[in-house]
Amino acid sequence: MEQKMTQDEMKIEVAKAALKYVIPETIIGVGTGSTANFFIDELATIKERIEGAVASSVATANRLEDHGITVFDLNDVEEISVYIDGADESDKQLNLIKGGGGALTREKIVAAVSSQFVCIADESKLVSVLGDFPLPVEVIPMSTNYAKRQIVKMTGGSAILREGFTTDNGNLILDIHDLKIEDPKRLENQLNNIVGVVTNGLFAGRGADILLLGTANGVQTITPLIEN
Repeated sequence: MEQKMTQDEMKIEVAKAALKYVIPETIIGVGTGSTANFFIDELATIKERIEGAVASSVATANRLEDHGITVFDLNDVEEISVYIDGADESDKQLNLIKGGGGALTREKIVAAVSSQFVCIADESKLVSVLGDFPLPVEVIPMSTNYAKRQIVKMTGGSAILREGFTTDNGNLILDIHDLKIEDPKRLENQLNNIVGVVTNGLFAGRGADILLLGTANGVQTITPLIEN
């Protein structure tokens, strides 16, 4: 009887597949979360080939350093050749929801600086419409209740404070439930215009260039489906 691949095994396979997108003798960006952690462990096997990495969170920086990989401050770096990170959801246009681990703002900054964004995920993350996974919004603490009211008014979803969690930037996160996101770029911009919102977990203005999807039949390489 054929044994089914576990979710972690799929994540390990996409982490290995992502190594071919690592450009030698450059600085790369590395994301945050369980899939990114598998990638860091794989990256350690070729660490002498790269100059170093920019981390999207304190946890990622610590894991990179534990593997002996040089971590650069983004302000000391002019360009990042490729950014490799996971996602909580992706649609077929490679718009993403990220931030389940709370590192969305730094992830978005690193992605913006990077020449290429390679997303790595298991097959459960590919959806037809974004929104089943609660959308994280990072807010300045004093704006929490105001931002919550504005978000509910704007989206019709329910905004729930992530209890006992503070971001690496000292802020709080509201998770928006019950969404069906038909126009990710528009919603991303609208949410970011609410006073007190730092950013939100929609990566649509700068989505992924490539999605490496771990499946039971191996790793699939997906590029954005352009709608006419």
